[in-house]
Amino acid sequence: MTAPTLERPPAPAKRERHTLSDIFHERTHFQFIERSWRWALLSGTLILISVIALLISGLNLGIDFEGGTQWEFTVAKGSPSADAVRKIVSPLGLGDAKILIVGGNHVRVQSKVVSSKTTDEVQAALAKFANTSDQNVSISTVGPTWGDTVSNKALTGLIVFFGLIALYLTFRFEWKMALAAIVAVLHDIVITVGVYAVTGFEVTPGTVVAFLTILGFSLYDTVVVFDKVKENTSTIGTERGDTYSRMVNRSMNQVLMRSLNTSFVALLPVASLLFVGSGIMGAITLRDFALALFVGLMTGAYSSIFVATPILAFLKEREPRFVALRERSAAQLARDEAETTVAPTRVAAAAPRAARRVPEARVPEEAGVTEAAGVPEEAAAPEEAGEPEEAGEPAELGEVAEGGEAPEPAPTPAAPRPARPAQPAARARGAGSGVTPRPRQQRRRKRR
Repeated sequence: MTAPTLERPPAPAKRERHTLSDIFHERTHFQFIERSWRWALLSGTLILISVIALLISGLNLGIDFEGGTQWEFTVAKGSPSADAVRKIVSPLGLGDAKILIVGGNHVRVQSKVVSSKTTDEVQAALAKFANTSDQNVSISTVGPTWGDTVSNKALTGLIVFFGLIALYLTFRFEWKMALAAIVAVLHDIVITVGVYAVTGFEVTPGTVVAFLTILGFSLYDTVVVFDKVKENTSTIGTERGDTYSRMVNRSMNQVLMRSLNTSFVALLPVASLLFVGSGIMGAITLRDFALALFVGLMTGAYSSIFVATPILAFLKEREPRFVALRERSAAQLARDEAETTVAPTRVAAAAPRAARRVPEARVPEEAGVTEAAGVPEEAAAPEEAGEPEEAGEPAELGEVAEGGEAPEPAPTPAAPRPARPAQPAARARGAGSGVTPRPRQQRRRKRR
């Protein structure tokens, strides 16, 4: 009999990749908070690029903010260049004019405010260049005072917006959630402005409207996540080793599909305005508005999960009650890990002692049972050809065998098999060497 084999404890299962079905049915276990340093590195890189672009190139402010005169027209044939247009307007005193080629054949010329006579002369020259009538060259003039007014009103509205949002979120949740949400909104604005600084697109009043829309969407998605976090706060401690950060991570996985659906549905019409409307169909007026909206919606969806919530977890983990909870959970996890490490060692040390206690099975020397199947040797051994069995009287004790030695007593016959009864066997010379013993009657008949 061999010692029982001790099974090793199962190895920890490897983390499987999530599928679309897991995301759709909210069965994900993404570690958003545990890997928050990655999102901080990504956001920090984007903010740094945006700030550098703003310092180096600045924003391309439209005529509505700087004031001046603007001429717009479309060339029917060919693709105009900025140098060709500048050669037309330079003799008229607009050598420093800002010339933009939009969509390949749409031209926009901006300069400081000029007199009515110069405005008409530039209009006629541009119409001749585009091979069109003067009425097809649109003119718009904005004074610098109006541009300053628009800028001041936009800044005032932004400050009031932040104040009202901070009050509402503080009343609805708490001040730490309000602070995290405002930081996420500022993150979205800086990155969106940085996109305009890098690409050089013109900032118009439509861009400002898009910025305000961005703020609303970003806050909406953030409030959805924070509401789930507040709902799950009462469940902290229901799982072993639970902390505030782990609870936040569970909440984010639970609302991940809702956030993705909201962002995707909102991005579809904006993408159609940007790529189909302004890119393919040439609706230039929609481009400034659609670009800010598209970038803002993407950054808003990103910041509500990867910026606002990690900041909230960072702030809440500094509270004394959650610090104590984190320390207690760390002690529990360390104790569990120690138990799982010591248990296999104890089992392995007890295995040799258990093996020594198990007695070895002894096989009788005179047993007539085969080792493989427990069948008697006489029944299992094949009969010799040409020697049929004959019934006779059993041999008497004291008879001398062929070699003159007294035979040993025959072993007790085994239980009869259902097919035929087992024949008594006698030990012959060379027993145990693989030779099947013969009945005594046959040996005595053969000697006579």
